[in-house]
Amino acid sequence: MRYIANAFSVNMIGTFPVDIHIDEIDVDQAASYAEDATSIVGHTDTANVFSSTLGVPVTCNRTTVAVRIGDEVIVGQYRGPRLPEGARVLPAGATIQWFSVQVGWNSSQLK
Repeated sequence: MRYIANAFSVNMIGTFPVDIHIDEIDVDQAASYAEDATSIVGHTDTANVFSSTLGVPVTCNRTTVAVRIGDEVIVGQYRGPRLPEGARVLPAGATIQWFSVQVGWNSSQLK
């Protein structure tokens, strides 16, 4: 399963032990991955900014997810001032850094 999110937390892991692999990706990769991802972006304004930045629809979906081995979470890490209410584009001076978080088997399980 692939998700798009505005944060990643250990709370989101449904199976232990796991290995977590994180790569920084560019906006084009994030847009491509987001096309078939389930949104778990919990704030409307953030989802709207993600949509305009990526050029693909990202909905607000306040839900709890337990990622499993084989899942991937595309994380948009917003950096900047608090988004103004109703934001649809990045405010001046703000950026989004994109990451691919992949959940895999813990290598100790293979011994």
